[in-house]
Amino acid sequence: MLTGTQKAAVVLMQLGKERAARIMSRLEEQEIEDLTSEIMRMERVEQSMADQVIEEFYDATSIGPALGGGMPLAQHLLEASMGAERASSMMERLQSSLAGSSFEFLQQADARQIASLLDGEHPQTVALVLAHLRPEHASAILAGLPGEMRGDVAHRIALMERASPDVVSVVAESLQRKASTVLTPREMSAVGGVKPLVEIINRADPGTEKAILEGLSERDQALAEEVRSLMFVFADVTLLEDRAVQLVLREVETSSLSVALKGVGEDVRDKILRNMSERASENLVEEIDMLGPVRLSQVEEARAAIVQVIRRLEENGQIVVRREGEDEYVA
Repeated sequence: MLTGTQKAAVVLMQLGKERAARIMSRLEEQEIEDLTSEIMRMERVEQSMADQVIEEFYDATSIGPALGGGMPLAQHLLEASMGAERASSMMERLQSSLAGSSFEFLQQADARQIASLLDGEHPQTVALVLAHLRPEHASAILAGLPGEMRGDVAHRIALMERASPDVVSVVAESLQRKASTVLTPREMSAVGGVKPLVEIINRADPGTEKAILEGLSERDQALAEEVRSLMFVFADVTLLEDRAVQLVLREVETSSLSVALKGVGEDVRDKILRNMSERASENLVEEIDMLGPVRLSQVEEARAAIVQVIRRLEENGQIVVRREGEDEYVA
């Protein structure tokens, strides 16, 4: 049973490119996007189905052979009705959405099960799959991969720009034999690059993050530096505005903060103490001194927890994080 939007898409496909474009130019942007999405999905429409739809709109009509939809028609209709620039932006969003649906069955699966599913697959295959998943989910899966494989996969994600439908089909079919049914990929989609890799690493634990970056450095030092420049690390606390630091400190226990500040640079230490009350800063310094030697792994975990607080506040729009090399903000 077709939905109203699907029936409207069939009618537009029947009208021809020029008439359909004129009609779409009069619609709201969301309506255009919905219709375009359906047209992209309808590679072919059976004659009998088209007849049923057309009969709802016309008393009598003459129609040709099976209707052609897909990427070319969707692209043409959008460009004719919205212009090339807006059409390109909308097509990119729709393509990513449709391509990502190929791996929808993995989105809710346990990360360890997916890591097991991907065991034995080529690193490029693993990179393609992870690039389609939510960053936090991909991060958990990446952590479950063998250590020597993490850097290789991370490197491939960063260098990936576009995935062809043939390649995605091969991956989907391979995983289909090992897991549940997946949707057939539709069109090319931008799925990788440095930014998705940074989002994945940002959600990894300190050990995994270190292993990934070290593996990446061995393969491509320049790319590793680019990734590092986009990541927020504990030392970047000095780049935060004082108000942002104060908001972060409200979310952090003194016991965790004291561990995180063990062995830290004076600039970071001063930045934090300067944003605490005199009594609170004195208590913190005293607690740090009383700690004695602390395992490096404990220090890294405490710092990573604070970085996660900073990233969460940034994602919620409560603070602004200025990365190294970025212009300062003016109030």
